[in-house]
Amino acid sequence: MNDLAGHAALITGSTKGVGRAIAESYARAGCHLVLHGRGMNEQTRHALDACREHGVRVAFVEGDLSGPTGPVVEQVFDAATEVEPELDILVNNAGQHYDVPFLEMDLDRYERTMRLNVASCYFLTQRFARWWINRKVSGRVLMIGSINGRLAEAVSTAYDTSKGALEMMVKTLCVALAPHHIRVNGLAPGLVSTPQTAWLRDRKTAADWLAYHTPNGEIPPAGVCGPGAVYLVSDAAEHVHGHMLLVDGGMAAWQHPESRPMQ
Repeated sequence: MNDLAGHAALITGSTKGVGRAIAESYARAGCHLVLHGRGMNEQTRHALDACREHGVRVAFVEGDLSGPTGPVVEQVFDAATEVEPELDILVNNAGQHYDVPFLEMDLDRYERTMRLNVASCYFLTQRFARWWINRKVSGRVLMIGSINGRLAEAVSTAYDTSKGALEMMVKTLCVALAPHHIRVNGLAPGLVSTPQTAWLRDRKTAADWLAYHTPNGEIPPAGVCGPGAVYLVSDAAEHVHGHMLLVDGGMAAWQHPESRPMQ
């Protein structure tokens, strides 16, 4: 049902964390891959090897998507389509948290956040959409958002704003591109265990509090995002457009988490 055999995907920011988990899930589903990161290193090689174990083609392209948007989008697009000319899936996963307290935020840090988390997704999608339309390809786009697009944190004002923008981007690009047979959807993880959340290992009290305030009580590995990411770009989701799938253990649904009975 969620078979991706015969498809090929570029996944930005896919050498670690949620991006790597999605890449491995796509590889298991038979999808050829172009992974992306800032450079070749041991972490990148491990991600490539893990995906190749599933017998699919796997290539790598590099580019800093927090840099000037126009040139780096062209760089990543050109490199990806050169190594995998049949790309019909784009997963905009690359993103980062650069926040400092709101009253200390400067324009450079804010704009870097927006270039990586918002502008690169918008213009890379535009670049692929133009290419797909010219080639009459029914493309599929997946935006990787965050629970921070729904629930605010005082220490993440720029990051939260960027992920909120992705929520609307999923909807507005769905409306713009559906007539061209291009599907746009999104997936928003809650708190999952990744290198970016490694601080939880040293802050047990904080980790316990976050698990307690999640309905299913879990902080799972990033792999929980993979099946939903496969589904949203698969043929099984052909009539799913403009949807943001929350993979958050129910966190966004809970209005009064303090009401959980103490065990």
